[in-house]
Parts: sequence; structure tokens; C-alpha cells
Amino acid sequence: MNMTNGQEIIQVFESWSPKKLACMENDPIGLAIGTLNKPVTKVLVTLDVNDAVVNEAIAEGCELIITHHPPIFRKLANLRTDTPAGKLYEKIIKNDIAIYAAHTNLDVAHGGVNDLLAQALHLQDVTYLQQTYSEPLMKLAVFIPYAQADDMRQALAQVGAGAIGDYNACSFTVQGEGRFKALEGATPHVGEVGEVHIEAEQRIEVVFPASAKNRVLKAMLQHHPYEEPAYDLYELAQQTNQMGIGRIGRLTEAMTLQAFAHYVKQQFQVPVLRMVGDGEVMVHKVAVLGGDGNKYVHAAHFAGADVFVTGDMYFHTAQDAEALGLNIIDPGHHVEKVMIEGVTQKMTTLCAAKKIQVTFIASTVNTEPFQFI
Repeated sequence: MNMTNGQEIIQVFESWSPKKLACMENDPIGLAIGTLNKPVTKVLVTLDVNDAVVNEAIAEGCELIITHHPPIFRKLANLRTDTPAGKLYEKIIKNDIAIYAAHTNLDVAHGGVNDLLAQALHLQDVTYLQQTYSEPLMKLAVFIPYAQADDMRQALAQVGAGAIGDYNACSFTVQGEGRFKALEGATPHVGEVGEVHIEAEQRIEVVFPASAKNRVLKAMLQHHPYEEPAYDLYELAQQTNQMGIGRIGRLTEAMTLQAFAHYVKQQFQVPVLRMVGDGEVMVHKVAVLGGDGNKYVHAAHFAGADVFVTGDMYFHTAQDAEALGLNIIDPGHHVEKVMIEGVTQKMTTLCAAKKIQVTFIASTVNTEPFQFI
């Protein structure tokens, strides 16, 4: 039986949460410690990497840890094993455990941290709070004989070209004539060497995200009968695949801020939280952002949120929100723990679909450093 390689697992992960979605400058995402070029049978999913988590990985026999918070956040000036961090890295390396971090890319990804938080609050009509990613549309126009035109359209659709909103296999066709003369050394699909040939052709146009360019071109070239296919390829002004940080949506029913605060405590399973605003005011539209959301207060306000649920709120930022009339619920940073079960389930499903044999284990270690008294 072939053993699953760590690279295979991360390829699946990055097909869901690619690095290009990261929205923090110099975000230290990706492989942080170890190598992926090794067999992996078990993967531990965690919010943080600390000594207890590493011990858990060792006990479970995990060769790979996927973490949300990067274990090495700033460049190391040295790697001393007489410091707590150094001892941790030493244990990780000696036990041949690879550490892979998915930080703000997992915040932005569909089904990632912020979607999981929005789902926990049962928000409706959810969209991103602030756009952080998009890519340009491209258009391919390929000229092909009538006989191969349908096959070409199918081949392009199979690699995602022509997907527009809730539609796929979209294309536009113009009929015309192609003229060419094959020179010595050519082996033309139609026509004769040295003679001008006129062929009834179709111009097939499809659009696709720029990130799909290579696979679309590959499919087109593989299914074109000509030695030298004629085609146009260009970037459009339109953007597609818009994604962003945070989420905003509506509660199924409006409630008072005080009632909503208790609801957040219940849904996120936190013992306490901080609140800014009049507890009797009614709230309906909710913005939520895992982790530190201080710099997104104005985004939440301009998006029309009645209340912004986020962590690590600074004193003066809370005052700014109060002045704006934006209510704040701060349940802490650790509510991002929803990603542990979420990523475990998502990756189990994705790898099973690819017939990749690997077990994902949700960490049971509580990495919340604060105690509430």
C-alpha cells in the first residue's frame, strides 16, 4: 500500500485555503518546521502549538501538525535550546514532527475561521466584512474547425473556463473562415503544403479567473487539432473571486444587545466577555471577525453592523466604536478554536474524496492562557 506523503495533504489543504488569500503583511504561513517530504498517517489540528500540544501529537503518533497560529511569528535571531521556545522547537525536531501554519489565509477562506464563527451564531445572508482578495478575469478566444468545436467547448468547461456566477460551460461562438498556407516541414491537419487553404472555423470565447490560465491553456492546446493553434488571450477589467476578512450577516430574529451577549457566551462557550453599548438596544445585523479586529471597527460600522463581535479590543478603539454608535462584543481571541473541529472535518472530507489515506485528529488541549476569576 502506498503511504500518503505530507505534500499530498498540504496540496489538498491549499486547494481549499491557498496562501494567496493571506491578508497580513509578512504573514508567516506555510511550513514552519520540519519537512513534508515524508509519509504521514496522522495529522493533529490545533489553534496553537505549545508543549502540551506537541506532547499530544507525540502520544497520538502524528507526523504533522496543522495550526492556525504560526509557531514562529517573528524572525529568529538565534535558536537556543535553553529557552522555552527553543526547547519546544528542539522537541518538535527530535520527534520529526512537521508544523504547517494557516493564519490569515484560513481566516479568509470559504469555510474557514470566520465562516465557522458566523455559522456558530447562525447568521443569515452572510458575506465578507472587508474585501482583501480578488483576481482579474481573463478571456480566451480560440479559432477551431467546426468538427472539433464541441469537443473544445467541453474540454474548456471541464477545467473551469466559462463559469460565471451560478452558470457554467458559458461560451460565445462566431462563425468565420480561417486562411493559412503550410510551409515546407509542416504537417497540416487540413490543406496541403504550399497552398493557401480556407477552412470554415468557429471562434470560441470563454472567460475564467487568472489563476486558471495555465490549466485552461493546457486543455485548449491538448484538444486543438492544429500544429499552430490561433488564439487570443487577454486580461479583462472585471474582477472575480472576491473574498475578504470577517463576516457580516443577520440574526434570524433581532434581540437586545444584552441578550445577544449571553447568546455569544453560549455559542462560543466562553465564561465571560466584554461589551460596549446599551444592553437594551436591539441588534439584528452582526459583524464577526476572529482574533484581533481592532482595525476593522470602521469597516463594521460602514457595513451597517449593529454589533461587532471580535477579540482583543483595545481601550481607545472601544471608545471610538462607542462614539460611532457601534456596539461591541469581545469574547476573546480564543474563540478561534472553532477552527480545530472545522478544519478536522473539512480535511477529512477533502482527503477522502481524493482517496488519500490519512487520519485527522482534533486537538483536545486548551491553549487559552487566561483564567477568569
